[in-house]
Amino acid sequence: MTEPTRTPRLLAITPARNEAILLPGLIESMTTQSARPAAWVLVDDGSSDGTVELMQAAAAAHEWIHVVQRADRGSRRLGGGVVEAFREGLAAADGEFDFYAKVDADLTFGPRYLERLFEHFAEDETLGSASGKVYRPEEGSLVEEFMIDDMVAGQFKVWRRSCYEAIGGLVDRVMWDGIDFHRARMEGWRTQSIDEAELVLVHHRLMGSSDRSVFRGRLRWGRGQWFMGSHPLYVLASAAWRSLEQPRIVGGALIAAGYAQAALSREPRYEDSGFRRSLRSWQMGRLGRLLTRGEVR
Repeated sequence: MTEPTRTPRLLAITPARNEAILLPGLIESMTTQSARPAAWVLVDDGSSDGTVELMQAAAAAHEWIHVVQRADRGSRRLGGGVVEAFREGLAAADGEFDFYAKVDADLTFGPRYLERLFEHFAEDETLGSASGKVYRPEEGSLVEEFMIDDMVAGQFKVWRRSCYEAIGGLVDRVMWDGIDFHRARMEGWRTQSIDEAELVLVHHRLMGSSDRSVFRGRLRWGRGQWFMGSHPLYVLASAAWRSLEQPRIVGGALIAAGYAQAALSREPRYEDSGFRRSLRSWQMGRLGRLLTRGEVR
């Protein structure tokens, strides 16, 4: 008789600040999973709107849900603040896990999301990090938030634990979710965002708009590209492509402006020069394939 396959042990961590409106949707999605996490740590990052009470109610109803409360720093700190909260959730978890996940509070997804993702990991031992594709509600339909297949959605990113450890964890800066997948590639892992109906992630906030406005977010995105070490030609191509998304034209221009502003100000860069060289080589290879073969994904 064949023994039943053991469900992988996943530690999911959700950093959240003032997400009382959207958090109930995430809780509903996570608690109805056909293959639920072994543990889910909800990290309150100084909320003042009822987020903590929602977290505590979920923890009271489900023994595998736990709450960590952080002191209020006075404002939302994107990138570094999210990683700090994630690390605190990681430190608070007990037990051994096969996978780690960082999950945003503004998502919903179908009941087989995790089960299907685990199936992909089981099929390919070199798959180090994966997600589904991200869509946002817009005028009564779902619009895909463009992401190349090699990238993994930062909104719900799952790592094989051995991959997470190989890359040395996360960098506490904006673009942490770009640095981690490129470093995984350098370590010999494959990463992927998978285009399947059961792996649709519905993102209930326009990407980059959680801190005051999407315009500020696009400037921050450009500065993050500078920090990460992106090639200027790749940033220009990315800005041109993103100008087709909301906010049209302006969003792409702000990405380019943010990068230029950081370059002219000589802002600090990710200190690993080998990483930057590898990143730029990969980026120019992608640009070459796009120009010669029209490959977008």
